[in-house]
Amino acid sequence: MQTLASKGQLRASFVRWALFFVPLILLLGFVSGEFGGADTPWFAGLDKPAIFPPPAVFGIVWGVLYVMIGLAGAMVASAWGARGRAMALGAFALHFVGPLAWTPVFFGLQEMQIALYVLGYSVVSLLVVIVLYWRVRRLAGIMLLPYFAWASFATVLNYQFIVQNPGGGAADPNGAVERFDLGEE
Repeated sequence: MQTLASKGQLRASFVRWALFFVPLILLLGFVSGEFGGADTPWFAGLDKPAIFPPPAVFGIVWGVLYVMIGLAGAMVASAWGARGRAMALGAFALHFVGPLAWTPVFFGLQEMQIALYVLGYSVVSLLVVIVLYWRVRRLAGIMLLPYFAWASFATVLNYQFIVQNPGGGAADPNGAVERFDLGEE
């Protein structure tokens, strides 16, 4: 005989997973952001596309999206016994490496072309995650749709940066170069 969990037990499971996933996703996003940011001379020297939103928008949007991503993950994680649960969570883990890598690649390494490939991977793998989440908990898949829209926008924006800055941008907007001589004295 199989016993089903009560509604209270299911809610408690979701809450526990949410208390794990939401802070984890926020922390990982924060840590990724520490490996590069828009406050560099290189980025300041780039020509900005017309679709580039005010910088404050990014923090707000990512904060909201990270909470939604965490809640969607908690919905799937708390679906004990659901077919495809483990695969959906595994696909998300593989996917989330991409968005976390984008900031260090774009801002830290100043590699806009490689960052575009990272975003391409992120968008395609996110589609897979959405389908897998949808199969486990439809609402979890739906909650990832704004994230998909933002990731798609970020891909277009990244491409526009490449088009408007074909040389990759100057290392310093003033053209200054810092040199270190490590030769013997």
